[in-house]
Amino acid sequence: MRKKRKLIVRTFFALVLVGSAAFLGLSATAGATGDSSVDQRTIAGDYSGTTVITAHGDTEKSKLLVYGPDGGVQYVNSTYDRYFDVDPEPGTKNTVTYTAAMHVYGAPCQAGEKCSYSVIEQLNLTTGETNVLYKQYRPNIHNSRWHDADRIDEDRWVVADIAFDRVFIVNTTTGIVEWSWNAQNHFDMKTGNPYPEDWTHINDVEVTEGGQIMISVRNQDRIVFLDQKTGVVEDRTLGEEDNYSVLYEQHNPDYIDAERGGPAVLVADSHNNRIVEFQRSNGRWMQTWEWTDAEMQWPRDADRLPDGNTLISDSSGNRVLELGPDGDVLWSVTVDTPYEAEKLGTGDESAGGQTAQALGLPSKTTDGTAAESQSSGRPLTLQFLLFVRNLLPALAVNAVLYVLPTWVHFAELAVIGGLGLVVLSWAYLEYRWSRYSLRFGRPVRLDRGD
Repeated sequence: MRKKRKLIVRTFFALVLVGSAAFLGLSATAGATGDSSVDQRTIAGDYSGTTVITAHGDTEKSKLLVYGPDGGVQYVNSTYDRYFDVDPEPGTKNTVTYTAAMHVYGAPCQAGEKCSYSVIEQLNLTTGETNVLYKQYRPNIHNSRWHDADRIDEDRWVVADIAFDRVFIVNTTTGIVEWSWNAQNHFDMKTGNPYPEDWTHINDVEVTEGGQIMISVRNQDRIVFLDQKTGVVEDRTLGEEDNYSVLYEQHNPDYIDAERGGPAVLVADSHNNRIVEFQRSNGRWMQTWEWTDAEMQWPRDADRLPDGNTLISDSSGNRVLELGPDGDVLWSVTVDTPYEAEKLGTGDESAGGQTAQALGLPSKTTDGTAAESQSSGRPLTLQFLLFVRNLLPALAVNAVLYVLPTWVHFAELAVIGGLGLVVLSWAYLEYRWSRYSLRFGRPVRLDRGD
């Protein structure tokens, strides 16, 4: 009887291992065949209705891509190690400006050491010609690369400077820094990450109405508004450190002004795995809309388009998708770790879009907290995965997914974790069934029983 039970248990474990390996193999194959790429600098003549995407996972996957209305890749630029913010150039149809970075060696760096080269670069998609508007060589420290720069006028740009925890305005014609603000002027050094290693991670900057500058201070879980004369506008700050019910290490907030239903902020609430919008009312920020689905994992950008649609970059979900006003996904495309997306002809980020409140957009969540959410009829496997994901710390899950191959989503990660438990359980049972025993002492001994 004992031999039969052992055979059943071993057969069960073997089937689980084979099934899990088959699932992971299929996922890896699908990920490989779904990798969208064409030769660099393939040029198409007309980019109306197309979507420009920056992507940065590992260096080989870092690209600027252009997808046509048919979902095909029309252009790829992989000059740099990392691509971040991308914006359409005002007054043009086929020109964009982006921030990017790469590692360099030798003369430009101090003592010939490795350093980081960050640029604000302009790209004509029709001709493939590029023009560096501004550049700096940065220390070779973790997260020293510029993630965002926003045009103020023909010559001046405001830059989110992660390496030095500051925001500065530079005249790209003269090269003169005309204004700067440092986070040390406002934030306690005990907040955020341990100083000075990636203390604030200021990852986004945007000039808003009245000339105030909105910045995303990621590691303090805040969106802050700056007056160029007085500094932080205290009563406009959105979020507070470690209050993850509001924001959790957010990316790329977009400001929607009063003429379009605001003041409001649409933001990728990254470690909460959702897109969320806050409306300013009676001197307070109130959440008015959110969207997520079972696949969303570490989103880092969302734009409200003039037609009421919302364009989303879902980084660890490895996709860019567009939502209709009803919250349904109109289309999505697989992209390795997308950072930001811009749909040409719709204006810069959310500049042409209205607020969710003005449009009457319904929210959608995965936990049933919104009236519009649908949890009934969802497969039990999916419900279980969502339950497990919600139990685990989002920061740790997203960090693990970031370093794993891009075909690994949360489902694959759960299978890998389960596979490890199965192997350990099987090994333990085999040990218990064997005639051997471990004796802990000096040294550890493996004895065979009679």
